[in-house]
Amino acid sequence: MLAYMVRTTIKLPEELDARLRHEAARRHMTISELTREAIEAHVGGRRRLAAAAAGRSGHSDVSEQIEEILRNEVTGSR
Repeated sequence: MLAYMVRTTIKLPEELDARLRHEAARRHMTISELTREAIEAHVGGRRRLAAAAAGRSGHSDVSEQIEEILRNEVTGSR
């Protein structure tokens, strides 16, 4: 990763730190790389809308309800 990085300090319980170190070693990654990957997977990146798969929902009225489906995706309601 060539972008400028900001240092962030976090406190982990010993057991979680041990698991993090073990997983980083298993993947031949640095702890920083694995931590960035985990954070990106949890909070980063572009969010994929579940409505993108609406065509495979089995419902025949998706095109009539697409605005409501998308609104529910964005607001998190069901």
